[in-house]
Amino acid sequence: MTKRNCLSIVLAAGLGTRMRSDLPKVMHPVGNLPLIGHVLKALGNAASDRVAVVIGPQMEDLEKLVKILAPDAGCHVQADRLGTAHAALAARSAMDTPADDVLVLFGDTPLITPASIDTVRNALAEGADVAVLGFEATDPFGYGRLLVKNGKLQAIREEKDATEEERKVSFCNSGIMGFRGTIVRDLLEAIGNDNANGEYYLTDAVEIANSRGLKVVAVSADEEDVQGINTRGQLAGCEAVFQKRMRIAAMENGVTLQAPETVFFSHDTVLEPDVTVEPNVVFGPGVTVASGARIRAFSHLEGAHVGAGSIVGPYARLRPGAELSENVHIGNFVEVKNATIGTGAKANHLAYIGDASVGAGSNIGAGTITCNYDGFGKHRTDIGAGSFIGSNSTLVAPVSLGAGVYVGAGSVVTESAEADSLVIGRGRQVVKAGRAAEIRARFKAAREAKTKT
Repeated sequence: MTKRNCLSIVLAAGLGTRMRSDLPKVMHPVGNLPLIGHVLKALGNAASDRVAVVIGPQMEDLEKLVKILAPDAGCHVQADRLGTAHAALAARSAMDTPADDVLVLFGDTPLITPASIDTVRNALAEGADVAVLGFEATDPFGYGRLLVKNGKLQAIREEKDATEEERKVSFCNSGIMGFRGTIVRDLLEAIGNDNANGEYYLTDAVEIANSRGLKVVAVSADEEDVQGINTRGQLAGCEAVFQKRMRIAAMENGVTLQAPETVFFSHDTVLEPDVTVEPNVVFGPGVTVASGARIRAFSHLEGAHVGAGSIVGPYARLRPGAELSENVHIGNFVEVKNATIGTGAKANHLAYIGDASVGAGSNIGAGTITCNYDGFGKHRTDIGAGSFIGSNSTLVAPVSLGAGVYVGAGSVVTESAEADSLVIGRGRQVVKAGRAAEIRARFKAAREAKTKT
């Protein structure tokens, strides 16, 4: 089949007042990606050639977000909210450049898949002039019904206008539509606003197309794919579906999830085969985990890379910039931020490693911290390969320790040391035999004297 050029118009002007938020509805996240980001991502994977996003007035933050997520997308402002067809025509200038297919989607349907988008495009490629994406609704109440006869979509009937027989139809309108590029602008401009709300409805394009003898069809997607969001409850529902999909995909790709329902993913989480994830793990944005690694229970990872064969947790936190090489051990209550940990290095207990590099094979003792912040700026700590940092040590950055350095437990290290040095930075121990007994006797006598008075 000859490749067809596609323009996708994403309607994202809705305020989402039922969300009770100052944030535009499509900027709320699912899987740590704004709703509109999911739609743009799906369009990219479906090979949409051009994208036009329709936003409302005074949505500068949304426009900036769109430019970050899809730099080539154009933003168009719908100054007055006069219905979905009116919104689509706000991107009128994008239609000036010819396209074989023009799709109209919504920015609040984050679960839309490239496969569902392709279903609409395939219908257009097979000769349809207008294709409407529908779904079999579990509960069709409130949805527009798709009335199909002999393979042709006759009408979209809204709940309030449907007859008793039409209300029994469970095939419902998702709102997503596709048009043959040569007719879309004329068809949309023919839509009137002769209705109770005085708005221009995209669904009226079906009736107009049929009156002109055009071929109008309905195609089907899973109900999950076209789930829209208007409330916080629906947002949570979409999050649950997204997480379910991510868990299934991970396991199908060879990842072991010991308690799948307790593991939470971001949209860009990458786990290689033979990774094991224990219960109650959260993956924030920007995490990759290499094959053979194990993420133990109650760990939180964000902006981090975990090398092959490494073990993280339990109760560990990897923050942005954490780069773990192969066979690294990061144990319970250890936090790593903006730091590289060399092959085979270990920090097994109660440590903070920030703005640092830890050489291969080094051991970081319990209670060790890198003091990277002086109240004004961040400073680095570099620890050479094969070093041993004793428990409860404080490394005051900037400081550099060469390979094979030993740091005595409880040391405060403020100066750099060359390779194979022994570093001790603590007060000298003093032992005074018998003094403890004298102190106890003195304290006891003072207490008894106070009691007598």
